[in-house]
Amino acid sequence: MSELKPSSPIGVFDSGMGGLTVLSELVSALPGEDFVYLGDTARVPYGSRSPGTILRYSREVSEYLLRFDIKLLVIACNTVSAHAESILREELPCPVIGVIHPGARAVVAQSRTGRVGVIGTRSTIKSGAYEREIRRLNSDLSIFSKACPLLVPVIEEGWMDKKVTGQILQEYLSEMVREDVDSLVLGCTHYPLLKKAIKDQYPELKLIDSSVETARAVKQQLEERELLREASESGPTSGLKTDNGNRGSVRILLTDITDHIESLERLFFRHPFQSLEEIQIDDMTR
Repeated sequence: MSELKPSSPIGVFDSGMGGLTVLSELVSALPGEDFVYLGDTARVPYGSRSPGTILRYSREVSEYLLRFDIKLLVIACNTVSAHAESILREELPCPVIGVIHPGARAVVAQSRTGRVGVIGTRSTIKSGAYEREIRRLNSDLSIFSKACPLLVPVIEEGWMDKKVTGQILQEYLSEMVREDVDSLVLGCTHYPLLKKAIKDQYPELKLIDSSVETARAVKQQLEERELLREASESGPTSGLKTDNGNRGSVRILLTDITDHIESLERLFFRHPFQSLEEIQIDDMTR
């Protein structure tokens, strides 16, 4: 295992583009860092795959990111965090942080009534990963979980402000609200884009954005390991092109680039990046 260096980039991966919401928060919280994001868009969604296939894909993506000498890996995907995070943490030569523990920790800390909700894709909710982590942190909480499969396609259509989106949210959330849930974990990397829509209907509901919480956890991990790179130290030391002053660079790698990618990029990511590249599955698994 080579020594981890502050000058090395942070690796981030997701099965698709939704993890860009996590990357966006990371760039805001850690402006001096370089990032390499890999979206496995050729094989998205992972949620419909078996746990064994999810683990295999996750290993392939992680091994590819290790080629960039990353100092930390962020799993910007709830499905992978649920099914593969613990195994990758044991196998990889760098720290690994997923999105589930930071979100669970935040909802445990912030709930006042002890009645909390979790929404996510079918795969994430079926895995029970959030429930297990929340109960591990505080076994006294009452947890109400709901799979919300219609929310991802609605978001990718850009329909956050549409009337139909409000109706779908009511269908999914009304039962939780009747159960006096006071805090809601947004257990999918797409869902932060619906915070305004949810707040418009349920203003008293405390929303836990796992993207924000993950960025905080990454910063804390880097500080504890003395791997944090301040903005003033930023530069082309990682081999990534940097042309934005003292800020770090952002490199996006995708396994398939389609006409729809540009609109999703604008939807999920609010920062400029210097590079968008397509890589082949064969190159990644070689």
